[in-house]
This record gives sequence, structure tokens and C-alpha cells, in this order.
Amino acid sequence: MRRLVPGEKAGFIASDQVMKQQQHMIFGIRAVMEALEAGKELDKVLVKEGQGTPVFREMIRNLREKRSVIQYVPLERLNRITRKNHQGVIAYLSEVSYSDLTSLVPGIYESGENPLILVLDRISDVRNFGAIARTAECAGVHAIVIPARGSAMINADAVKTSAGALHKIPVCRYDNLADAVKYLKNSGLKIVAASEKAPVTIYQMQMEGPLAIIMGSEDSGISDTLMRQSDDLVSIPLKGTIESLNVSVAAGILLFEVVRQRTRITPGEAGG
Repeated sequence: MRRLVPGEKAGFIASDQVMKQQQHMIFGIRAVMEALEAGKELDKVLVKEGQGTPVFREMIRNLREKRSVIQYVPLERLNRITRKNHQGVIAYLSEVSYSDLTSLVPGIYESGENPLILVLDRISDVRNFGAIARTAECAGVHAIVIPARGSAMINADAVKTSAGALHKIPVCRYDNLADAVKYLKNSGLKIVAASEKAPVTIYQMQMEGPLAIIMGSEDSGISDTLMRQSDDLVSIPLKGTIESLNVSVAAGILLFEVVRQRTRITPGEAGG
């Protein structure tokens, strides 16, 4: 938590955060439908439970066609967000335009490069997500893949923490990450899951070829489904007593071992 500076009140911090959220929030059925017609990306849409008017159902159909994330919530939650006439729907505009993984991967191969894709399984902390994106862009990652639900919102804080990397690196969003991993596997990528329990370390794993790396959330790790889909598990050797690294730090170490292998720089040469 950020410390207050002299003369600063906690209420001002909360107000500033609310203002940031409201700048990227739209509400009302017509406003949401117009945003969809204009091609706006919606990060998530909060919808009142039990709403059923014809125009409301039309909006829901449009949202599903656009693969928007819809979350049904009680009216009280919507009223806590805004007291204005939201008509049972509040949507948050995304800071990025999502990309299509099936269009990206063939283009990477055609350019003569080996794909390097980062799959983030339920990384929910916004600042961790932004830091990972920044590192990924610096390491030459071709795309980040995230789940439609359970992932951090790509908001202004995430973009700021990424130092703008989220405006440069493609982000692909899937309802089911298993489908994305299956596609990557069928496209010739080796699927490597990061796990502190893996007997093979990043320094023993060959990672020069087409590769997808899966990083899991700090609280629950990588899902069993994605673990079973993985070709290999890999760990980072730790020498201290703490059992695990922050996920953004771990992602950086792993990605730059891939960079080292792909540029054929040995540890002795790196310092020279």
C-alpha cells in the first residue's frame, strides 16, 4: 500500500482510484450497445440478475457474439458503483484490443522466428500482470494469453506498470485456456509449465525451439488441466529458505533464460 505524503488524506486516494475507474466505465443499455457497434473492446460487463426485457436480451446476444465477459451481479452491487441510471448494466472499456492467436502464430513462423508465447493462468494482481507484460515485451515474447475470467483487469494501472508494453505486445483472451494451449501444441510449440516441484531446472531445459510457457497464480498455481497438457515441467533453483518467488520475478528469470539460449550466450560471455 502506498504511504500518504504529508497533508494527504486517505479519502483523496480512494477518490482518485474511483475517478480512474469511472473514466473507463459506461452504463446503460443503449450506451453499451453503441460501444459494441463502434468496435470498442469491453474488459467485463456487470449485468443485473434477472433482467429480461427484449432490448436487454438483444444486448446480451450482442455481448456474447463479441465474446465479452458477462458477470451477473445483484442490483446492490451496481448501485454501489454508480447511483446514476445504469439500467442494470455497467461495462468497463478495455485499455487494449485483444488479438487472435490463430492469426498470430502462422505469421510468426512465416517471419522465420520461433514462436515464444506466454500463457498466464489466473494472474489476478494488476501490478504483477503489468510487470510480467513489461518483461515479456523486453524478452521478445510474441503474445500473452490470458483467461476471460479470473485474470487481472487490463486497466490504467496495469498499462502504467507495464511501462506501455501492453500497448505493444499482443494480448489474446480465451474463455478456456485449455483450448489455447491445445492450439499452440497442435501448431508445433512445446508447452512448458513453471512449477517449483519440477525436477528439471530452467538451466537443464532446452528452450530454443517453438515454445509456450505457462505461469500460474501465486495462490493456486497452474490448473491441473493445463498441467496435464504440458510437455514438460520446469523449475527455478532456489538457494534460500523461502519456497517460491513472486510470479513476475519468476517469469522474468525464465524468459531471459530463453533469451540466453536463443542468442547462444553462455554465462561467462554475458558479463563480457
